[in-house]
Amino acid sequence: MKLLNQIALITGGSRGIGRATALLFAREGADIAFCHLEDDTKADETAVEIRALGRRAIHRSLDVADIGASKDFADHVASTFGPIDILFNNAGMNIRKPFEAYTEADFDRIVNVHLKGMFFMAQAVYPAMVARGRGCIINIASQRGLKGAVNSAPYSAAKAGIMGLTRALSWEAAPKGVRVNAIAPGPIETDMTVTMEAADRQAFIDALPVGRFGRPEEIAATALLLAGPEGGFYVGATLSPNGGDVMY
Repeated sequence: MKLLNQIALITGGSRGIGRATALLFAREGADIAFCHLEDDTKADETAVEIRALGRRAIHRSLDVADIGASKDFADHVASTFGPIDILFNNAGMNIRKPFEAYTEADFDRIVNVHLKGMFFMAQAVYPAMVARGRGCIINIASQRGLKGAVNSAPYSAAKAGIMGLTRALSWEAAPKGVRVNAIAPGPIETDMTVTMEAADRQAFIDALPVGRFGRPEEIAATALLLAGPEGGFYVGATLSPNGGDVMY
């Protein structure tokens, strides 16, 4: 098992990419703590599946934009399970509008969940990782942070910021034994893409070289690469499994 007896904290872990990553990490031997936003039924189901794999699981409903709540949860995980080895910074949302229609409240909500929430959740676990001389932080960005998208200006900006945060923190963290990387997924079969208009969805699929959306499990496999023993030479990197939507 690649993550045997490690402790992983996953934000947005009740469904989609977070859930797939939680289950894969558990299969690889990690105990899992995850948060979600008012999704207790799905969270309970995910926790049951993790425990069925022989690993410990706890979860809590919280808004990652609430910095105090995030820090409190990180402290609770450390006191319950032990020091956190892996942070999978995944929680996200979007509000799709034309650029001119965004309000300040829309902008703040998107940036606070993505960029601010990830920054301070990383800050909550970072000192203990540094003290132990090891740790892994994985931030979920998006291919929209690489190429932009119509009706997603704040989201694209926040995701680009996450990649910048990942690189900046890596300069400080890597010499102290903490590896920080990002994943910028392309379009994945999640709740965020299911709500797309059928015509928009098909047009998006038709434009992808692989001719399909990705699966959450494919992003989880990328996370395992970065978190596991084979990922030791990835520092400040952004891996982008995106079906050819962005080639660079």
